[in-house]
Amino acid sequence: MSVVYWLGDRLYLNITNRCPNRCYFCIRNFADGVGGFNLRLKREPAVSEVIKALEEVVNRRFWAEVVFCGFGEPTERLDCILEVSRWLKRYFNIQVRLDTNGQGYLLNEGREVLRELKEAGVDKVSVSLNAHNEETYNAVCRPTFKNAYKEVVRFIGEAVRLLETEVTAVDIPQVDLAKVEEIAESLGAVFRRRRYYFPAL
Repeated sequence: MSVVYWLGDRLYLNITNRCPNRCYFCIRNFADGVGGFNLRLKREPAVSEVIKALEEVVNRRFWAEVVFCGFGEPTERLDCILEVSRWLKRYFNIQVRLDTNGQGYLLNEGREVLRELKEAGVDKVSVSLNAHNEETYNAVCRPTFKNAYKEVVRFIGEAVRLLETEVTAVDIPQVDLAKVEEIAESLGAVFRRRRYYFPAL
């Protein structure tokens, strides 16, 4: 299992396989990982294990950023994100990004998730919206939380006030990307289209 993996000049951290969504397009449905790295975790790594894995590679080459993004939703382990981000910022001058489905407040009730992320040193969040309305979101992302779509939109709206914020959506037939882009821009975030990696590719 890979806790740390890389694609190009970006270093990624795979800290959990848990996720409150069951998106039909998720790469987990048809692959064990990306770039030759197996991202199916037999167990969740302890913070010390994540840091040890980072220590082995972080000085190996130039990395544009370190990204919390694996086979699950990173904010399932908010405290791990915070501890590892603090460690990174203590020893390295490197950008830290969180790729998230935007359900951090639902997963961490009572926590000031975005403020905590900022204070720990996270520089940027990339939020997967993946739908232009609630009906589409429920159909393609199949969230376990009620009102997940509204909470994701709220998360984005709060994130732009604290962190560099990007909204992404996968290019699938059900999603009107132009409308998602409008939503992102209305909230003050930038938009990025993500390609859907079909199993046959």
